[in-house]
Amino acid sequence: MSLALAARAVRDNAYAPYSNFKVGAALRGAAGAVFSGCNVENVAYPEGTCAEAGAIAAMVAAGETRLTEVYVIADSPAPVPPCGGCRQKLLEFGAPDTPVTLATTSGTEITTTLAELLPGAFANAHMDKAKGSAKGKA
Repeated sequence: MSLALAARAVRDNAYAPYSNFKVGAALRGAAGAVFSGCNVENVAYPEGTCAEAGAIAAMVAAGETRLTEVYVIADSPAPVPPCGGCRQKLLEFGAPDTPVTLATTSGTEITTTLAELLPGAFANAHMDKAKGSAKGKA
């Protein structure tokens, strides 16, 4: 299944009674399987789940921890990028050069990368010194 079809299909299932802004996301895991997610709001707005986070959770629940491609779709005038938190989550499981396609329901698409979406990303390497100093303490 294509990422575009999966994201478009799951977007219809989004639960967005407060914002009325439905988002669908699909990603391809390293083994080739497609995982999708939609935004899920609740009355304690904004304590919901983003579509990208839902797709990542589905991937991890299936036993995969690497993603190779991302597709996000929303009914908006211009393609909508993932929020800052989701950009960091996507980079946790992807590489800086992982392609990310942002789309509208009317057919506009732009393709970028995780590095372009999250320049100067916080990474595991930033924690190396902290990890090293913790080794000697018990």
